[in-house]
Amino acid sequence: MGAIEALSLFLIMLSLALIPGASVALVVSRSVTHGILNGISVSLGIVLGDLIFVLLALSGLSMIAETMGWLFLSIKYIGATYLLWLGYTLLTSKPSESSTTIPVKNLNQRGSLVTSFLAGFFITLGDIKAIFFYVSLFPTFVNLQALLPTDVLIIVFVTIVTVGGVKTVYAISASKIASMSKGCHLESKTKKAAGCFMIGAGGYLIVKA
Repeated sequence: MGAIEALSLFLIMLSLALIPGASVALVVSRSVTHGILNGISVSLGIVLGDLIFVLLALSGLSMIAETMGWLFLSIKYIGATYLLWLGYTLLTSKPSESSTTIPVKNLNQRGSLVTSFLAGFFITLGDIKAIFFYVSLFPTFVNLQALLPTDVLIIVFVTIVTVGGVKTVYAISASKIASMSKGCHLESKTKKAAGCFMIGAGGYLIVKA
């Protein structure tokens, strides 16, 4: 893979990562309600899920994934249910129950980060169509029949930087907006908006399935 091909792949994946979707909704929600570290944990889970799809596509194992479509469909429903539940809790919580300034010492931080990571991971794995997107995308930039280790490393690097970088920016931005909202006494409205976004994303995943 040459420099031009690598740059083109980077720009394409960067553009796609910027498009709001269920994964972005989850990053934003966890960052707003549990802090920036949780938003970043979701991002890491999303990156890991994408890397699994990327490696399956590069190794020609997409057909195996297709035969296990029932598994990915189940994961998608689990992810959608999680989004619906999270949205419901945000919409029904009282200001004193879920504040954007909950001290870290009052949270089970490690458990919360693990939950966020797994949520991002399962949400990503639920979208099995992603692997077929990668299967159709990569041949444009590299010969899959003569794949070199350096090509794999470049693609993995591009995936981590674009997907992880964009989702992390979303997490940071959401956390800052939540902090600003607190100063303007808009915590409740912020949570309600995030809750509606979560329920909409969860419903979309179910309908799309």
